[in-house]
Amino acid sequence: MTTLHDVAVRGFASDNYSGIHPEILTAIADANGGHESAYGADTYTARLQKVFASHFGDQATAFPVFNGTGANVTALQSMLPRWGAVIAASSAHINVDEGGAPEKIGGVKILSVPTDNGKLTPELVEREAWGWGDEHRAQPLVVSITQSSELGTVYTPDEIAALASHAHERGMRLHVDGARMSNAAAALDLPLGAFTTDVGVDVVSFGGTKNGAMIGEAIVVLNPEASDGLTYLRKLNMQLSSKMRFISAQLIALLEGDLWLRNAQHSNAMAQRLRHGVEAGIADGSIRGVAFTQPTEANGLFATLPAGVAERLRTGFRFYDWDAARGEVRWMCSFDTSETDVDAFVAAIARETSV
Repeated sequence: MTTLHDVAVRGFASDNYSGIHPEILTAIADANGGHESAYGADTYTARLQKVFASHFGDQATAFPVFNGTGANVTALQSMLPRWGAVIAASSAHINVDEGGAPEKIGGVKILSVPTDNGKLTPELVEREAWGWGDEHRAQPLVVSITQSSELGTVYTPDEIAALASHAHERGMRLHVDGARMSNAAAALDLPLGAFTTDVGVDVVSFGGTKNGAMIGEAIVVLNPEASDGLTYLRKLNMQLSSKMRFISAQLIALLEGDLWLRNAQHSNAMAQRLRHGVEAGIADGSIRGVAFTQPTEANGLFATLPAGVAERLRTGFRFYDWDAARGEVRWMCSFDTSETDVDAFVAAIARETSV
């Protein structure tokens, strides 16, 4: 088959728009050939357990799945009884970007809390942490946070430790949606376990797709007492891959060495380059009417643009509106975003805001 898309088109819409890292493509090819046991009873998935243990501790158990929605829904189901509820930021992916899957597929009630920066605090959790024993209220039994958050902000280990302690004191568990966990680790300059296992996180949804993988995430159980039934729930939720070796091979390629970190460091660095380029333009007057709405701590940027600018910019670069009512947009950088991409985008912003 010939290439159907224009490979010259670049954008800042999502780190899902990028292709597959060449080292991961090689890993998939290396895992091909011959016959291997299906449904996870293969040598690659067995090896993956040791790889995750090297990052999260010997107690960690990984369950590879197809995608982030499946990881989140299945993980939360395993942490909750039928009457359980999850406290999450109102901007959380499980609340606004999964098509109602937690509720419709998982049967999980989301108790959402507005935040200014996409991050929960113990004080914010308290807004919904009540009603235990009340038969008329879904019981808040899990707190779910996203690292890095949907607004590109990053929790520190101390912030996560405070949330874990707060949740555990009230009989709740802590789940982390880690679709961009590698970017958070790169931003913090810390190993993955330092802000998960070491600070009391119970279950993690670990992301690979946004960091160079083709397809594949993993539910990683850090506290065996906090999760039950994943052996059955994964199949029940249509997340059990028959040819699991190819998902596991990708995650091994990411995590056995430092590819996960190199990719995340690069996408974070490109986000900083974009931010600095726009700020320099604002300072010298070549970029007008642009303002950032969040700190740039990982690989996402959020900014407001003058009326009409976003539409003109999209003729050359793809990106999404975040809050169209106030002209807020989101720009995401990927493992394959280049300095040339960034500089061309900054130049386009300068050109279009000067019209």
